[in-house]
Amino acid sequence: MQRKVGHHVTRPGKNLGDPPVRIPIPEELETVPGIPKRPEEVDWYSREYPLESHNVENRAYRQWVDTISDIKTLRTEHEQLNRPWVVAARISGDLAPTLKPVPGKDVSQEIKQQARELGFNEVGIAPFDFHYVYEGKKKWVKYDLPHAICLALEQAYEDTQTAPSGPAEAAALATYRREGEAALRLGDFIRSLGYRAQIHSPNDASCVVIPMCVQAGLGQLGANGQLLSPYFGSRARLMLIGTDALVRHDQPVDYGIHKFCQSCQVCVNRCPGRALQRDKVWWRGVEKNKLIAKRCRPVMACYAACGVCQKVCPIQKYGIKAVMEHYVETGEVLGKGTHALEGYSMPDKGYFGPGELPQFTAEFFHIPEGRLEEWVMRQLKERVKEGDSRTDAQLVQEYGRLVVRAVRRPADFMDELYFTPGGAEDLPSKSYFGEEPEFKEDL
Repeated sequence: MQRKVGHHVTRPGKNLGDPPVRIPIPEELETVPGIPKRPEEVDWYSREYPLESHNVENRAYRQWVDTISDIKTLRTEHEQLNRPWVVAARISGDLAPTLKPVPGKDVSQEIKQQARELGFNEVGIAPFDFHYVYEGKKKWVKYDLPHAICLALEQAYEDTQTAPSGPAEAAALATYRREGEAALRLGDFIRSLGYRAQIHSPNDASCVVIPMCVQAGLGQLGANGQLLSPYFGSRARLMLIGTDALVRHDQPVDYGIHKFCQSCQVCVNRCPGRALQRDKVWWRGVEKNKLIAKRCRPVMACYAACGVCQKVCPIQKYGIKAVMEHYVETGEVLGKGTHALEGYSMPDKGYFGPGELPQFTAEFFHIPEGRLEEWVMRQLKERVKEGDSRTDAQLVQEYGRLVVRAVRRPADFMDELYFTPGGAEDLPSKSYFGEEPEFKEDL
């Protein structure tokens, strides 16, 4: 039965020069532009329980991944190639404008046009929401740059459909490198307009980017915890640039995604680790489907960064225009229940069609968590409880040494990965680039 259309959304074409598209949003899927939120709760949580980067908060996991990842060679090559863009982004906020601005001239459209010419598929402008800055990056982020240029760059379509696989992850990593270089060039352009620009590299995480992308109208939060954009769902890499340029803010959009995901549920049903949740909850002042990270991370670590939730999303595969047109005509989710959308293969596990999921042991999900020193202390507690044959003094000596060594390492894994005092030619962290982890015994 055909559904009534509540409103239409018009977006610029996916690539520069493409015609705009008009997307019908069924009335029954309408909610609010952007995402339902309680601003006073967002404010309270950011003040009392500030966010911290996964690279800090789960430093032990990042260390552990290096010891077991099935795509270590691929990631090593990526980090070596990517390092120049990350290092350049770190100092970008300290660079002065190269020309003087034209007084009173709004440069929003010029920045958007340049972003599109550089290859970005989606670009929008929002207030820089400092609620989402990570605790460890608060001294780095420039608080006098009040605007966020929000950017999305599409990831290769065909390779992504093979997830979880090396080619799918290679496509993601290549997109990070492309956008890293393009963003630096966009920063140079903004400085040529007479303004400052701080590049927030996604590989040197400074803040949660998705809330600002939602506010800028680039998409809405999906049930998989990722931004779903009209043309490619979550098959994109996101980043932003902070600036003091004279710009106009875009507005959040209701793409119907907030309710559509509750009807679709394909990613929830197909997640190998059962990490995605069917029902929404209020979390830090936002209504969302909350991911259970400890069920996601082991699968990502062992199976090429997984990506199943991205691969099986109908918006990723078909685009939101086709998905919403199909829903208007039929009230059904395009591709749901088909092998073409829902099927995937996992090395050593086989193929899984609709309704089929891989099985894992409970031990598979027992992985290092928390900061590195916290994990070492957890190991010590387990040894003591289990009854270790060594004396207290021997345990204190061994684990004390490991704790001190862990604390002396950079708290942020990306600081160790990309930034070392040894000079630009040195590759950081033997535990990442070496044949054997430097501190495998710590884990």
